[in-house]
Amino acid sequence: MRLLLTNDDGIRATGLATLERVVAGLGDVVVVAPDRERSASGHSLTLEHPLRVARLDATHWAVSGTPTDAVLLAVETLLPGKPDWVLSGLNHGPNMGEDVTYSGTVAAAIEATILGIPAVAVSLAGRGELLFDEVVPTLRRVLESLVRFPVGKMQFLNVNVPNLPASAVRGVRVARLGSRRYVDTVTAKQDPRGRDYYWIGGKGPEWAPDERSDAHAVREGYVAVTPCLVDMTDYRALVELEGVLERWP
Repeated sequence: MRLLLTNDDGIRATGLATLERVVAGLGDVVVVAPDRERSASGHSLTLEHPLRVARLDATHWAVSGTPTDAVLLAVETLLPGKPDWVLSGLNHGPNMGEDVTYSGTVAAAIEATILGIPAVAVSLAGRGELLFDEVVPTLRRVLESLVRFPVGKMQFLNVNVPNLPASAVRGVRVARLGSRRYVDTVTAKQDPRGRDYYWIGGKGPEWAPDERSDAHAVREGYVAVTPCLVDMTDYRALVELEGVLERWP
């Protein structure tokens, strides 16, 4: 099995090194990742300037672009053939609920899916001190199962591991994406010259009560596995809209 690893925290991130440890022995592993942190970059491509690639050793490349760039370059240029799986992570923090739309980690999995490659986005769902060493046995067991799962067309898997000692993880739950709200999202301040500036961040998030959600599963000490679709078409609305628009003009 050929595995392509990437992330959005950069080629030197602890989470990426941890993911390498997790999958050691599962197959032939190559790493193509951004040369610096690209968190919250979403599914963005670099179109206005050239990309540069540095080959660090026989199996590691650093790309001067986004996670999406890294996957595209790996598949189209750097690797001799398509990998069997793309694994993106291990992200330094959670990627749950609506935050998957901002996540560079998830975007890398989306790009792989668009290219016809099964993909898993993996995140360590904690803040502050992250227990990377504790994740290894838990995540190894989860990924050994997931790489045998026949993902559907335009489908990928999103995994969030609770930031707990391995002995405290209660198991795995298949969960849907939750819904969250950030508090005080934008902070307004002034620089020393009296000019306004704004910092996007905020407190939280506050999660809507939902016992089937990824956020609830992680909060209860479970690994949350969420099957996601790249196709965002609302098929029920297709029929409803046809009924409305056929009356026009």
